[in-house]
Amino acid sequence: MSEYTQKRGKYPQQIRKVKRNQVICVPLQGYRISYLLKVKKMKHISAIILACIFGIQAFAQTAPTINPLGTFWGENGEEQSHNYSGSAPLRARFEANAEHAEGWTTYYEWHFYMQGKQQSPYLIRYEKDTEYTFATTGTHLIELYATFVQGTDTIRYTQEYWASAEPIRVAISESKLEMPNAFSPNGDGINDVYKAKDGYRSLVEFRAYIFNRWGQKLYEWTEPAGGWDGRFNGKDVKEGVYFVLVNARGADGRVFNIKRDVNLLRSYTE
Repeated sequence: MSEYTQKRGKYPQQIRKVKRNQVICVPLQGYRISYLLKVKKMKHISAIILACIFGIQAFAQTAPTINPLGTFWGENGEEQSHNYSGSAPLRARFEANAEHAEGWTTYYEWHFYMQGKQQSPYLIRYEKDTEYTFATTGTHLIELYATFVQGTDTIRYTQEYWASAEPIRVAISESKLEMPNAFSPNGDGINDVYKAKDGYRSLVEFRAYIFNRWGQKLYEWTEPAGGWDGRFNGKDVKEGVYFVLVNARGADGRVFNIKRDVNLLRSYTE
């Protein structure tokens, strides 16, 4: 059985013990490939070497390869990258992008781990492509372990490969949330909705309530991008002071319990 392990560059290396009367083809064009052929008659070495050269070139062109890539759906829409920084919750899809894998039996392992903890992945997925939603603050690293088997040949992209290759990197920011103390729902397109201030980050739970001064709940919403338009039962409420209560939790474990007055200034214009 021969085994190939990816080290540096694009192409893998074949490993096999050298026996008597074997010819070893040395690496060509910078590809770290050894191809072993057993010959019975040493007078045919030149012909075997020539065949070996063409065999190496053909193998280098058709050996299975991987090019893992992430697609992220964040604040700026869909983006493909090997490095991404954003806030939680962050939905992502990871694809192996394997090439020349036809005719090979394939095995995939996606390893997710926090920076500095490569040996202790918090998640392993056994599929060619996978999706995951990041909800924890910190730097996440993602590696694809891939094994290709064809007959007695095996090509591996595993720990040795990732010792020099760059993993996909996802940085999730610390949580942040602030609520304003006033808004002016007068239809001028400026500050018409009461909502979280711009710049909120990494909130994995959010719920907000609006009350009037008698404690009656007028509105509630569950997304930080949402908000109150100053209406109750389809009608504008009066100008005055209302009350907001917000319960939220960040990806870093931070808990937000915000209670404050809200000034509804319908006649105010900027």
